[in-house]
Amino acid sequence: MANIKKLQLPLQTLSLLVGFMVWVILSSLMSFIKLDISLTVGQISFITAVPVILGSILRIPLGFYTNRFGARGLFILSLLFLILPVGYLGMANSFTDLVVSGLFLGIGGAIFSVGVTSLPKYYPKEKHGFVNGIYGVGNIGTAITSFGAPIIAGIYGWRVAVFTFILPLLLFAILNFLLGDKNEPKVDTSLKKQILSVYKNNKLWFLSFFYFLTFGSFVALTVYLPNFLVSEFQLSQVDAGLRTAGFIALCTLLRPVGGWLGDKFDPFKVLMFVFTGLTISGVILSFSPTIMLYTIGSLSVALFSGIGNGTIFKLVPLYFTKQAGIVNGIVAAMGGLGGFFLPIILTLVHDINGHYAIGFMALSQFALASLIIVIWMYYTDKLNLSNYIVNNAGQGILVTDENGKITKINKAFERITGYMEEEVVGRNPNILSSGKQGSTFYNEMWKELKEKEIWQGEIINKRKDGEIYKQWLSISVLKDAGNNVTNYVGVFSEINN
Repeated sequence: MANIKKLQLPLQTLSLLVGFMVWVILSSLMSFIKLDISLTVGQISFITAVPVILGSILRIPLGFYTNRFGARGLFILSLLFLILPVGYLGMANSFTDLVVSGLFLGIGGAIFSVGVTSLPKYYPKEKHGFVNGIYGVGNIGTAITSFGAPIIAGIYGWRVAVFTFILPLLLFAILNFLLGDKNEPKVDTSLKKQILSVYKNNKLWFLSFFYFLTFGSFVALTVYLPNFLVSEFQLSQVDAGLRTAGFIALCTLLRPVGGWLGDKFDPFKVLMFVFTGLTISGVILSFSPTIMLYTIGSLSVALFSGIGNGTIFKLVPLYFTKQAGIVNGIVAAMGGLGGFFLPIILTLVHDINGHYAIGFMALSQFALASLIIVIWMYYTDKLNLSNYIVNNAGQGILVTDENGKITKINKAFERITGYMEEEVVGRNPNILSSGKQGSTFYNEMWKELKEKEIWQGEIINKRKDGEIYKQWLSISVLKDAGNNVTNYVGVFSEINN
C-alpha cells in the first residue's frame, strides 16, 4: 500500500505529460496541416484555440469527480477517450474535421485538475505547493510535442506524426489501471453543494483571475508561437518548434520552484514579484520589432508565469480546505480560458491594427491590475490578524489548528501560565487542565462553541509550576472561505480573588 502511494506522484505527473502532449498537437503541426488543408488566418487562430475550450470547461467536473471517484479511474477513462479524437485528426480533410477533433483533444488539458486535486491527499499541507509544482512539470508534454511533432512530420508527414500519439495514450491508460491507487481517500459531496459554498467568495475569483493571466499567458504563447514565428520572422518550422519548446520547458520547470517558494515564503509576496515581472514583460513584447527583443519578452513571460502557476495552487488549500477539488477545477478552468481568449484577442488586434503591440500591452495592464489586487489581499489579511492581536495584547492568547493542537501563543500566555512557546506548540490545551472540572463541563462548552462559534466563561486551570488559578476564557471559531473550521482562538485573563 505504501509503495502504491509513493508511485502516485510520478505516475500522475507522467499521465499529465501525455495528456498535454496530445492537447497541443494542432498548434504544433499547423504549419504542416495548412499546406494540406486550405485555411484562412482567422480559421487557423480559431483551430489552435479550440482545444482550450473543452480543456478548460471540463476541469471543473474533473476536479470534483476526482474527489468522488479517485484519480485512477479518471485518468484511465480520459486517456482512452483521447485515442478517438487523435485518430479522427489523423484522417481530417476539412476545417470542420479539425474543429471537431480539436474540441475533444481538449480533454488532454482538462486532466490537469485530476492530479492537482488527488496528490495533496498524500502529503502534509506544508508540501502542497511543491507537490503540485512537481505535478505541473507534466506541462512539459507541450514542449515535447512542439519540438518532436514537427520533426516526425517533416520525415513521415503530419498524419503519421498524429497517429504516433496513440501509443503513449494506450500505455499510460494501462499503467494507471495497474499502478493507480484503488484506495485513494474520497469525498462524497454533491457538486451543487460545493459550488454554492464557494461561488460568492471573492477570493475564489481573485485566484481565478490570477491563474487566468499566468497559465493563460503560458497556453497562449504555446499555441501561438509555432505559427507566429514562422509567419512573422520567417523562421523554419523546426526552428520555431525548438524555440517554442524552450519557452515551454522554462515555464514548466519553474513551476515547482513557484510551489516551493509558496511553501517557503509568503505566497502573496511571491505573487507580487510575479505580477511585477509580467507587467514589465508585456511592455517588452509591445515594443519588440526584432527577434532578440521578442525572445527576451517571451522568456520573461515563461519565467514569471511559471513561478506564478506553481504559487497560486499553494493558496487554494489555504483558503478552501474541504472544497479544494471544485475550487482547483474552477481556478484551473479559468487559466485554460485565458489560453483560449488571449490568442483570439491578439489575432483581432492584428487584423485591426496590423500589429500585436496593443494586445501585449493589455497583458501588461492585466498583470498590473493583478499586482494591485495581491497587495490589497496581503495587507488586508495582515491587518485583520494584527488588529486582533494588538487589541488583546494584555490578555493571554492561544491559537490552535482545527484539530485542537496549539500553533501560536503570545507573551501574556507565557506570563500567566509559565509555559514558553516551544513547550506548548503542537500540544493540546488540556496540558493546562487542573482536573477540577469534569467531562460534563467540557462537553457543554464544546456544544455551545459548535452552535454559537463562541464560548465564554470561568474556568479553573493549572500553571506549569502546579499552582491552581481561575481565569476568564473566551474561545472563538475561525473559518476559511469555504466555511470550514481552520482555527480556534482562546483569549483569557486571570481572575484574582
